[in-house]
Amino acid sequence: MTTLTRQDLNFGQVVADVLSEFLEVAVHLILYVREVYPIGIFQKRKKYNVPVQMSCHPELNQYIQDTLHCVKPLLEKNDVEKVVVVILDKEHHPVERFVFEITQPPLLSISSESLLSHVEQLLRAFILKISVCDAVLDNNPPGKHIHTALEHLIAAPGTTGSVWCALHCPLSWTTSLAGCTFTVLVHTREAATRNMEKIQVIKDFPWILADEQDVHMHDPRLIPLKTMTSDILKMQLYVEERAHKGT
Repeated sequence: MTTLTRQDLNFGQVVADVLSEFLEVAVHLILYVREVYPIGIFQKRKKYNVPVQMSCHPELNQYIQDTLHCVKPLLEKNDVEKVVVVILDKEHHPVERFVFEITQPPLLSISSESLLSHVEQLLRAFILKISVCDAVLDNNPPGKHIHTALEHLIAAPGTTGSVWCALHCPLSWTTSLAGCTFTVLVHTREAATRNMEKIQVIKDFPWILADEQDVHMHDPRLIPLKTMTSDILKMQLYVEERAHKGT
């Protein structure tokens, strides 16, 4: 067994690649399972050797990719503590928060043959849990002919950093099954504020300060979904659900 630092083998980039690919699949699947957008824009594909639903709408796909493209440098530097997919009602109040808590160890005790072999199996279990999470969650608020727009947030802990929000994506729908939209939050470490300023310039993806109501939910119901531990990262997924959704 060999002990490596995060700088060896450019390991930060390896972890960022793995997490970015996983989060892209997870965001698509959450939007499908929670019926944020019409099921007609999703197609069945295979990821991690299991069937998943992925959007086939070019604008939505590009927006999710651009979002994670900005987050990836933060993952590579181990500046990310949480990635949160927030489902918002038509008044833009959170009804559900899918929270991915991420921990990357500073020292990595690994053998070459076990570098990534176990991680895909663990991530597959996360995808399977997301695909059946309807069984433990209440329905989201109904909506008909609701104008919905995509938006993206990136957040750092309020006590040490700032909360950032990207400009709204121009994509919208004339109907929505749940009358909801979604937001992506990223809780970063204090040192990430300067990195975030650089990313805005490099990626040409502008950010503004986020609203407090999108970051916190009052007295939510907590539903644990899955936890994983591997040589390269630890991750926990749980859902914070609003007690009264107005369904």
